[in-house]
Amino acid sequence: MVEFLARWAITSVALAAAAQVMDGIRFTGPTQGQAELEHKLLPLLGVALILALVTALVKPVLVVLSFPVILLTLGLFLLVVNALLLLITDWLADLFDVGFRVAGFWPAVGGAIIISVTTWVLDAIVGVDKDD
Repeated sequence: MVEFLARWAITSVALAAAAQVMDGIRFTGPTQGQAELEHKLLPLLGVALILALVTALVKPVLVVLSFPVILLTLGLFLLVVNALLLLITDWLADLFDVGFRVAGFWPAVGGAIIISVTTWVLDAIVGVDKDD
């Protein structure tokens, strides 16, 4: 349970970083101050949960289906896979009216890079390990 909560928190921070840095990724609502925090905290946690579920359920299928392309590009195609996962998350968040938007494929690629790097760094700092 602690591992799940740690991963959820790390994913939430990574999503917040992507929304802050990338112009094409955003949470709807106020843009400054206490009102922004109050309005966007629950949607951020919800989108992080949606992204975790999409990653757990859809990513293995996409990786298996695109394995030859992943090998051919020496793993760079995984950025495209992660961007697609972010776009699927955007679609699901829109269905549930969460208030999360990704403006297209290239912002999704940039967001996937930011989320991957942020998650990698925070995993190293926090020390969350699946083998424990």
